[in-house]
Amino acid sequence: MFEQLGLIGCGLMGSSFALALKRAGLVNRVVGFSPSRSTTTLALEMGVIDAIAGSAADAAAGADLVLLAVPVAATEATLRAIQPVIASTTLVMDVGSTKRDVVHAALQTLGNRLPCFVPAHPICGREVSGVQNALVDLYVGKKVILTPLPATSAVQLQQAGQLWTAMGSVVSEMSPQTHDAAYAAVSHLPHLLAFAMMNSLGAQAEGEQYLSLAGPGFRDFTRIAAAEPVMWRDILLANRDELLAQSRHFQASLQALEKLIETGDAASLQDSIHQASQARAEMQHAAVSASK
Repeated sequence: MFEQLGLIGCGLMGSSFALALKRAGLVNRVVGFSPSRSTTTLALEMGVIDAIAGSAADAAAGADLVLLAVPVAATEATLRAIQPVIASTTLVMDVGSTKRDVVHAALQTLGNRLPCFVPAHPICGREVSGVQNALVDLYVGKKVILTPLPATSAVQLQQAGQLWTAMGSVVSEMSPQTHDAAYAAVSHLPHLLAFAMMNSLGAQAEGEQYLSLAGPGFRDFTRIAAAEPVMWRDILLANRDELLAQSRHFQASLQALEKLIETGDAASLQDSIHQASQARAEMQHAAVSASK
């Protein structure tokens, strides 16, 4: 049980976290801060937070749990602002989708409070953002990756794991480097491709007509293109090296398929499609087995 959560960022992720903590009986009081006063006012009206803070430091002061739910580019400035007011026993976490840049920010700013910090990445979200779209069960059944630093306190790391587990999440640990390489492949590149697909059609004279004919497959493929622009701008730039490496792998694979189509090599094209189909089926089977 935590006495007070200092919630810095009262958007979808932060507000859903606060609601989940409250439902699980894991926190007595939530003090929230967002740059937009209208956001914190709505969060207060919705019962997401119990009091409005005037700054990130005010939200963190006196809290035994602090969550940064801010764009990844704002992590360093936020950690610097709260460092003087957090106690050695405070658990500080973030929910950013990249981790090496977050770890670097912590190393640059937290000083003797570095052991308090447990970087975290909940693998979930929605195509809509904002406190008004918060869900109390957003994290239930979802993976949460913790990427502790060598200096991270064992006590705070254990607290973090227990907290996310109590909210219904499935917790695992990995290094920040492994995290960013993996999610460049399975999250950041797919978003990049969805953005490119929509922009490609939008740039064609017939694009609007083509979009009107799209079926469920296209809608499934491009669903993530509706993501929040500022957040994804920051994610793609923060993980640029790993993302560009994955983009090169993808381009090589795409060019290989194009070559088979260009040469009319039906047998090899079928084999390549079969390989992709099998890999997707095995992934789905593994996901179903893991959920049982």
